[in-house]
Amino acid sequence: MTDPQQPETPQAQSPETPEGFDLGTVIEQAKQVITDPANFYRAMPAAGGYREPMIFGLVMAALAGAVFAVLSIIGLTGAGFAGVAAILLAPIGTLLGSFIAAAALFVVWKLMGSPKDYQTAYRCVAYSYAILPVLALLSIIPYLGTFVRVAWSTWLMVTASVTVHGRKRQSTLIVFGILGLIVLSAGLSAEHTQRNMQSSAAKNAAQLEAP
Repeated sequence: MTDPQQPETPQAQSPETPEGFDLGTVIEQAKQVITDPANFYRAMPAAGGYREPMIFGLVMAALAGAVFAVLSIIGLTGAGFAGVAAILLAPIGTLLGSFIAAAALFVVWKLMGSPKDYQTAYRCVAYSYAILPVLALLSIIPYLGTFVRVAWSTWLMVTASVTVHGRKRQSTLIVFGILGLIVLSAGLSAEHTQRNMQSSAAKNAAQLEAP
C-alpha cells in the first residue's frame, strides 16, 4: 500500500527553461568568450532555444553602438553626430546579420561534416558577438579595426568548430583561414572606399564653406 503521508518528489526544472534577463550573467559570458573561448564553447549547450543567445547579441550590439556613438560625438570616427544612430542601428543590424551569418556557417559546417543543426550554428555566432564593444573601440584606428575584427571572429569560429562541432583543428584552420582571407580582403577594400568617400565629402564641404 502507498503511504498517504509520503511527500511528493519535486519536479526538477529543465536546464533550458529561461530564467529571465540577467545583465551580470551576460557580462560574465562576454568576459569568458573574450578570455577563454575554448572553455566557453565547450560548456555552451548546443540547444536550448534562440532567446538567450539573441538577447546576448543584442546587448553586445547595443554596447558597441553606444561606444561608437560616443567616439563619433568627440570626433574620432569621421561619422560626426550621425554616428549616434549606431545606438539604434547596431542592434537591428546585428540581429538580422546574426541569422544570415548563422545560415552561411551552418552550410559551411555541414559541408565539413558537422552533425549539429542550425540552432547550434546560431548560438555559436551570437555568442561570438562578445567582441563587438572592443571592435567598436578599435574602429577609430584605420584598417586595424577591420583586421582585428576578421582575425578575432575567424579564431572564435575555429574554436567553435573544434569544441562544439567536433571538427579536426587542421582542416578547420584551412577552411576558415581561406574564408577569413576572403572576408578580410573585402572588408579592407570596403573600408578604403568608405574613407575615400568621407575624405571627398569633407573636401567638398570645405570648398562650399570657403568665401
